[in-house]
Amino acid sequence: MKKINLIINIVLGIAVILLFVFQFTSLDQPLKEEAESKEAAESAKGTEIKGNLRIAYVNIDSLLADYHMYQDKRDEFIEQQSSSQAKLQDRSQELQQEFQDLKEKLSKGLITRSKARIMQQDLGKKEQELYQMRDQITSELAEKEQVIYRQVLNSVTEYLDDYADEHNYHFILSYSFGGPILYKHERFNITQRVLEGLNEQYNSNQ
Repeated sequence: MKKINLIINIVLGIAVILLFVFQFTSLDQPLKEEAESKEAAESAKGTEIKGNLRIAYVNIDSLLADYHMYQDKRDEFIEQQSSSQAKLQDRSQELQQEFQDLKEKLSKGLITRSKARIMQQDLGKKEQELYQMRDQITSELAEKEQVIYRQVLNSVTEYLDDYADEHNYHFILSYSFGGPILYKHERFNITQRVLEGLNEQYNSNQ
């Protein structure tokens, strides 16, 4: 009989312990969920957008084609490119003429072979200098082209910063054929308005 009472007391003790464990676990779960929910809300608060999401796009190809700043810098670049190419062409023709003169003098016996060898070495150095000049000009033109593009793009993005604030846009996308944007609705196209604003701003600063 005592053994039975002892077993019953042990069972009741275990039951009480389990009851407390389940009770506190069930109370802790809602508190934990509430805390997680509050934390998620606080985290999302920083990225919350009030009202409807406003998005527009600019056709960057059309914009650049008619942007006066880009046109002026492009014309300046083309002029420099043409001047550099003409300089290289003139120097190349001069060198070719020197080679031809050396060949004729040597064939007519007007100079010794040792003298011709020295002149040929000198022309070889001039040819290498011409190649170096060509590479330097090509590098400078490529760098200038990149600088021009960055200058124009910087001008556009600075203008769009103010434009987006003024018209309450959250995103203004850049569209170009073959780019990452595969579909756009024409009513979100603000290219012409942005272009007019950019040209007005640029012309007033000139």
